[in-house]
Amino acid sequence: MSAFAFHTTPQMIVRPGASGEVADIAGAKLGPNILFVTDKGIRNAGLETSAIQSLEAAGHSVTIFDAVEADPSLATLMQAVDTARGCEATGVVALGGGSSLDIAKLAALIAGSGEDIDEAWGVANAKGPRLPLVLIPTTAGTGSEATPVSIITVGGEEKRGVSSPIILPDTAILDAELTVSLPAAATAATGIDAMVHAIEAYASRNANNNPISRMLATEALKLLGANIETAVFSPDNIEARSAMLLGSTLAGMAFANSPVAAVHALAYPIGGTFHIPHGLSNALVLPQVLRFNAAEAENGSYRLYADLCPHAFPNLDQSAGAQAQCAAFIDRLAELSADLGLPTRLRDVGIGEEALPKMASDAMLQTRLLVNNPRDLNEADALAIYKAAW
Repeated sequence: MSAFAFHTTPQMIVRPGASGEVADIAGAKLGPNILFVTDKGIRNAGLETSAIQSLEAAGHSVTIFDAVEADPSLATLMQAVDTARGCEATGVVALGGGSSLDIAKLAALIAGSGEDIDEAWGVANAKGPRLPLVLIPTTAGTGSEATPVSIITVGGEEKRGVSSPIILPDTAILDAELTVSLPAAATAATGIDAMVHAIEAYASRNANNNPISRMLATEALKLLGANIETAVFSPDNIEARSAMLLGSTLAGMAFANSPVAAVHALAYPIGGTFHIPHGLSNALVLPQVLRFNAAEAENGSYRLYADLCPHAFPNLDQSAGAQAQCAAFIDRLAELSADLGLPTRLRDVGIGEEALPKMASDAMLQTRLLVNNPRDLNEADALAIYKAAW
């Protein structure tokens, strides 16, 4: 067995309604002054109310930062840091989607240590310490509550990441009640995003790909594959919502230690340039990237995808050979996006064919992801994949 390291969130509370008990769960660690990170959509829906009431009833001073946007910018991050410093924050709580959780991770880092963000970009460069941190996801997709990664948009379109175990939260609270009001399209896209995390973690070429991550990835796909359609079309089904949320977190734990690859690398220019939600960006290129990877038999990725097929889609014929199962797995993923009502072509989301070359060039900047792909991928390959997805 190859040597590996495995890091994850040390405490997870999985219970509907648990967000309203955040003070009991983590108040002592958070301290008296709390920066509460969320977005205006969450506030308009009132999803943050019980968590804030829990903290204030326990005597904490809560300062709300709700300026987080999709694909959050460096300017937004620094506003959150300034707010944390202004309220002399002793701890940070985030309740929302991956964008809010990502902002909270780095706000806790910079406010807690005074670290220069330009020195933290990349893998294992963040030094810390950070402020105590609690993350409460409202979508079943990013898995950010279990990952040491935060992605920020810089310079208008480019995305940069900080990857370090230091920004893993102290506690993650998985409250499926918070996901019930998520619209069908967002439920579908974030669910596909979580499936991509599991798939890419399982097949990652990263040296730290390990048995724990692969086990978590297969369990995540069982939960996600079995429940995503129910969660989309029967949104009040709390069992399906709970399964999706746990599946997303397990996938996050998997790819936190066995990192994602070309699907994400090619998705980032779609989100960064055209502001397409991250989960949908992944879904748009997923089938074509997997087909590209599986086409080179020597790397064996077709066998890895075949291994995943019965976990995600047990109703598919499992009697065929590995290449046939791989093809069926990829085809079913493509069909699933359509079945869930998601756009399936780049042209369907307003991306013109003339934009594809620059997207291919931009994707090559994601070297930290591309090195994990089962098959080497160059700019010409990226362009061919975009054309196939267009």
